[in-house]
Amino acid sequence: MPEQTVSLIVAIKHARNVGISDHFEYVLDGVFETYAREIRQAGLKVGVEVDGHTWVNEAAGYNVDYYIVHCRDRDADYRSLDRLLATGKPVIVAHPNALDTNLSRIPTECLVEINNRYVWRTDWKPYYGPFKDRFKFVLSSDAHQPNWLGQAVAQHAAAQLGVKEHLAF
Repeated sequence: MPEQTVSLIVAIKHARNVGISDHFEYVLDGVFETYAREIRQAGLKVGVEVDGHTWVNEAAGYNVDYYIVHCRDRDADYRSLDRLLATGKPVIVAHPNALDTNLSRIPTECLVEINNRYVWRTDWKPYYGPFKDRFKFVLSSDAHQPNWLGQAVAQHAAAQLGVKEHLAF
C-alpha cells in the first residue's frame, strides 16, 4: 500500500517490530519477491495476511515466515487453519473479535491477535477472557496507514486480561 513502506515502519520503531505482513492479494503477480526481499533486508520476518480459506492453499506455497489469517465464522475458514499449521510456521488468527471468529473452534496451536485497531469494536473482556489460558496472544498495530501506528490500546487490553504478549520469534 502506498502509505506503508518498510523504511517508514522500521524508522518509527512504533512497536517491537519482528515482522511485516501485507494482504496476500496485494503481493501477488510478481510483487512478492521484491516485497519479501525488502522486508528481509530490513532484518524483519516476512508474513502475509490471508483473507480466509479461499487464499490459504496458494499462500501456503509462498516462502514466508508466518501467516496472519482472517478466520470468519465459517466452517471452511476453521478447516483451512490446519493447512497453514501443517507448514510448521506460526499462524496468527487476525482480528477475531471484528470478524466474529468463534475462538472455541480455533486450534490451540494458533496464536490469537489482540489488535490495536479492532479491540474496541466489541466488548473485548468477555470475548477474549474465557480463552486467556488457552492461547498465546500477539499484539498488533495493524499499521496499514501511519495514523494507525502504535499498540497502546492492544497493550491495555492485554494487561486488563492478564495476558502477556507472545513473540513468535
